Amino acid sequence: MRLALRAFWLLVFPLSLAGQTPTDTVKLNPVVVTATRIPTPAADLPVAVTVISGVQLRQQGIRTVAEALRTVPGASVVTTNAYGSQTSLFLRGGESDYVKVLIDGVPQNAPGGAYDFANLTTDNVERIEVVRGPTSVLYGSDAMTGVVQIFTRDGRGAAHGSVAVSGGTYGSNAVDATFAGGGGRAGYSVGMSRFSSDGVYSINNQYRNEVLSGRVRVRPDERTDAALSLRYGDALYHFPTDGGGTVVSNNQHQLDRGPSIGLDLGHRFSGRVESRLTADWRRDNNQYAIGPNSSADTTTFPYSSSDWVTRSGLDARLNLTLAPRDVITVGGALERQAMNGTTLAMPRSRNNGAVYLQVASPLERLVGLAVGARLEDNQRFGTYATYRIGMSLRIAGGTRAIGSVGTGFKEPSFYENFATGFVRGNPNLRPEHALNWETGLEYRGLGKTLTARATYFHQRFRDLIQYSGTPVGPDSVNYSNVADAAAQGAELGVQGALAGGLAFDASYTYLDSRDFATNLRLQRRPSHTASLGLGYGVGARGTASLVAVYTGDRDDYDYSTFPARRVTLPPHTRVDASSTYELSRARGTLPGLAITARLEDLLGARYEDVKNFPARGRTLLLGGRLDWGW
Repeated sequence: MRLALRAFWLLVFPLSLAGQTPTDTVKLNPVVVTATRIPTPAADLPVAVTVISGVQLRQQGIRTVAEALRTVPGASVVTTNAYGSQTSLFLRGGESDYVKVLIDGVPQNAPGGAYDFANLTTDNVERIEVVRGPTSVLYGSDAMTGVVQIFTRDGRGAAHGSVAVSGGTYGSNAVDATFAGGGGRAGYSVGMSRFSSDGVYSINNQYRNEVLSGRVRVRPDERTDAALSLRYGDALYHFPTDGGGTVVSNNQHQLDRGPSIGLDLGHRFSGRVESRLTADWRRDNNQYAIGPNSSADTTTFPYSSSDWVTRSGLDARLNLTLAPRDVITVGGALERQAMNGTTLAMPRSRNNGAVYLQVASPLERLVGLAVGARLEDNQRFGTYATYRIGMSLRIAGGTRAIGSVGTGFKEPSFYENFATGFVRGNPNLRPEHALNWETGLEYRGLGKTLTARATYFHQRFRDLIQYSGTPVGPDSVNYSNVADAAAQGAELGVQGALAGGLAFDASYTYLDSRDFATNLRLQRRPSHTASLGLGYGVGARGTASLVAVYTGDRDDYDYSTFPARRVTLPPHTRVDASSTYELSRARGTLPGLAITARLEDLLGARYEDVKNFPARGRTLLLGGRLDWGW
């Protein structure tokens, strides 16, 4: 390990001394689609948005979306420990199932919002857009505290490709290949990757994840465009622990696999009328199995399960541009959800429909406005209405004030509605819902090289669905709408590019979250988080970066005891460093060669995101990349 660390520093420090050009780690005004479903510069939006570019992800060697989200203001990423272990996102103090996750417009969450980020990789990603605040007015259920949307890379230019390999600590190794190309009329990109690791435990902790992704776009004429995207993942994770972190099994694993397909069609009838149709299909198979440790093991009860969850939907909308450039969006959505397998006694399905309306004035005006409303018709709980109002007011000197208020909701999961046996679901559950308001100031200056933003937000969560071990009500169900909670706080962020090729991105979040029934802080939500990222151009051929993330103390439960005991996890700071350098560039038929390095937890911090699950220690990954083009 000591020799590997020396190799890393030899790669990073001598090269970084020669930095002359800025890196592309910070884009101060990217175009955002997710916030309003209309391409809009981030500087004009009345809501809080973070954009992480694919260039930044590749420069820093970030392999998973969860790792990329650690520096987003208001975001808390919680993972048990090893590669492939349960990974959750808490955004602005909400539950881990309050964030809608999309890949090219295709919902990835299970119905009811649950999503495990452990296997969501960044290969072949163009950008990640994170919208904070309720966005149900545009995306329906699950978007209570925000939306994370991943966009697949769009092939442009002459045909080109790359193959990257890396390996390092915990027996980790990775292979990643991409191919892309295209012009104004058509384009394509294809990505394939495989990652594996031996894990952090001495037994039964192997992990492998294989991903195939691609995107094809065509533009048959000046008014029509179409894009088809595909992603297929197959991940197998072995783990020896129970829910309390105790090593109990050498024969336990889970499998998660399935395709995601999205189709986006657009046609412009005139300069003022545009139609768009998106179709999505997602099918996910989740398997779990545990067996006896040996033929003499009489205490482990063999068990296995396999469930298929399918989501398919259509969304059609019409964008009408009025004078002077106000845009009215009228849309409708249909979705069918289905679940079958071993968890439920019989296959279950439900249909959802919605109509929505949004009016957006040109947000670059002195006063910009975005107003929207949505009426949802859910087969289980009936109709539900949501709204959002956002305003941007420009002040002299590159400063603007923003404010918004909106609502969001989350439907019950299939298990909460339909479980039978030892646990009985409640088909009459109401949706969980939230009211959010926020206000802030934003400044852009110094020749558009600096952006600073301060935001205060307040969220109230109602009708939270909770489990009771003792059946309640005349129907003797185990789930009911009983809880209320709140989260409020402040987000501060500064981004900029300095002379000499240095870019920086700093943020701080204060969060006050409370369960109204107990007046205790919500589980696994730190009151203070902060991050600082530095990017540096290494001449014209390389980059070096350093990212530090501070996580304050947070409350958790020790599930190794019964009843579970409430504990406080101490604060910690994790520092990651990375570097890339092109030894040669692709020219004609001659390939280019680059070397890469990433060192996670540089200072060897010892911490737990979840009680009794120590996080991975210092992790080094070294590799190389072969690039070519025609």
